[in-house]
Amino acid sequence: MRILLFVISLLVLSTSAHAEQKKELGQWEVHYIVFPTTFLTPEIAKANGLIRSKYNALVNISVLDKQTKVAQRVDISGTARNLIGTTKPLSFKRVSDGDAIYYLAPLSFRHMEKYMFSVDIRRGNTTENLTFKQEMFVD
Repeated sequence: MRILLFVISLLVLSTSAHAEQKKELGQWEVHYIVFPTTFLTPEIAKANGLIRSKYNALVNISVLDKQTKVAQRVDISGTARNLIGTTKPLSFKRVSDGDAIYYLAPLSFRHMEKYMFSVDIRRGNTTENLTFKQEMFVD
């Protein structure tokens, strides 16, 4: 039940806070969004071991098969690098709810800090790299 509430919260956030983004990489459709953890309710943050702070964000990635739209179980690792070259490793946690699979990683940031994200997605012998940029804002 707590994961269901978490997923519902993320769906609401993806439409109201920041637009969800998507890229096609090889055989996958990769959806990604980064948002402040203050958008989570205290209960959802606590249930999922996340720290709510105006200086913390959550990176959320979902990987679907491009043809069938079925959620994929993959290995994900990545980094976030700011404009002065400081690189932060992203430690992703897999969250499953029924057929849905989400990969979540916390990220601390400063107001108006710009990040370049590089995320490696692996399954078997297939590896794809997701890159995107985002400027972070304190609410």
